Amino acid sequence: MSLLTPEQLALLARADSPTVANVIELFDVRSYLEGFTDHTVKAVYPELPPVVGYAATATFRAGQQSEKEDAYGGMPRLIEESQATPAPRIAVIQDLDGIPKAATYGEVMVSSFQTFGFIGLITSGAARDIEQVRRLRFPCWASSIIVSHGYCRFIQSQVPVQVAGLEVQPNDLIHADANGVLHIPHSIAPAVAELCEPFMQAEQIVLDYLRSSRTTPEGYKEAFQRTKAAIAALRARAHEFLHKDRRST
Repeated sequence: MSLLTPEQLALLARADSPTVANVIELFDVRSYLEGFTDHTVKAVYPELPPVVGYAATATFRAGQQSEKEDAYGGMPRLIEESQATPAPRIAVIQDLDGIPKAATYGEVMVSSFQTFGFIGLITSGAARDIEQVRRLRFPCWASSIIVSHGYCRFIQSQVPVQVAGLEVQPNDLIHADANGVLHIPHSIAPAVAELCEPFMQAEQIVLDYLRSSRTTPEGYKEAFQRTKAAIAALRARAHEFLHKDRRST
């Protein structure tokens, strides 16, 4: 796995997740129905900007009492083991209870993650302390909100997890915003970062026409075809990157 440069991460962070998803489609490396979370997980703070980082994964359970650990007793170990994931880190936590029995995270956990190089948290479980976390401006994605932490504990860290239909491996590259959560394959990540701004410019052709003072069906058709042609050129660049990458390996 090669890490993106800070400049490449910044390019991705300037794009919304639907744009990144559209750019990934240009490469034809996976189905258009794969690589993103489903409707069961939503942004708790949709007003916050996109985040891009590497997944530090964990499994979690709150619905069964345990004599071995206190609530959140595994946090210091989780923080320590997460240091193997490069920064910026995004916590990706699978709630093994399925339907959440209690909250996965709250203010203390988010404060801990924020201190140790995390920029976001994604869980199939529930949130709490939502107003306290809002003040931290720490992006979170969750399935629901529940007042109690129950018998919460971490089971494993740095293991493959399933969150809202998305399988996430440790160190996977993740892009997330108000629209949802998206996995970016490492093999094409540099080119995806490069093509996001040109893709937005291509879409802007038809958007600018639609916002003009005088529009006609014929003019719309012409602007739409110009956008399609610009996107087709980007697809060609994407496939050129793939062929070049294969030749160099």
